[in-house]
Amino acid sequence: MSQILIIGAGAMGEAIIAGLINSGTAPSSISILEKRQDRSKEICARYGVSELANLSGPGELSGFTAIFLIVKPQDLATSVTEISDHISEETLLISLAAGKKIAGIEAGLNGKKVPVIRVMPNTPALVGEGMAAISGGTYCAEKDLALAEKLLTGTGKVIRVEENLQDAVTAVSGSGPAYFFLIIEAMVAAGIELGLTPEDAHQLSIQTIYGAATMLRDSGKTPTTLRENVTSPNGTTAAALKTLNESGIHEIFSAALLAARDRSRELAQG
Repeated sequence: MSQILIIGAGAMGEAIIAGLINSGTAPSSISILEKRQDRSKEICARYGVSELANLSGPGELSGFTAIFLIVKPQDLATSVTEISDHISEETLLISLAAGKKIAGIEAGLNGKKVPVIRVMPNTPALVGEGMAAISGGTYCAEKDLALAEKLLTGTGKVIRVEENLQDAVTAVSGSGPAYFFLIIEAMVAAGIELGLTPEDAHQLSIQTIYGAATMLRDSGKTPTTLRENVTSPNGTTAAALKTLNESGIHEIFSAALLAARDRSRELAQG
């Protein structure tokens, strides 16, 4: 039997499958359970993975080392109920359902001491450059966290946090890509106002943010140091940064992330 099961083969499910294969997992070791038959067949054909059509008998999932739950938050409770009779306490259950707490998943497993890990990924996982934060549940051991990290590395970087920080992670990295997309939208629009063609403004803005991110990742220097290095006294960069600071850029981001964190908490209660 396959070692890894993906329940939910949407965009993020596909990202996990691609990441697993890119990091060395054989397609023959991966199965998917996807309620949309056309999507299931598409993924199986594209990646060479197997389809698990349905759950038929008790203990059917006992042969899996890890099961990924990649379903919509409102569908999580139903999915947990559906697998509760089939899952083994030896199987690692990894949930990517946004905002859903580990305690709720554990409560739905009919008293089984299944190791559960909660993950907050982000959309750059779709291109192998994601950022994921993982938190372990009541029955998780070090080996479970290490396995989750190994399985997720094909989609990008992975860190561990306490579960009570997952809402903060959501605010910073889960929702984070949208902040940078918005910045690029604004830069492109401003570039066009300054006379650039939309195509040139688009390319200039995207390559600039890509290059800046690469410098941050690879140079080992802090963003403060890199900002200071490119800011000549009384120069063009200094003029732009002065305007941004006077507009309250730090306060804007602080308020935005606080709003995202609080909304994440509200959704978790729902």
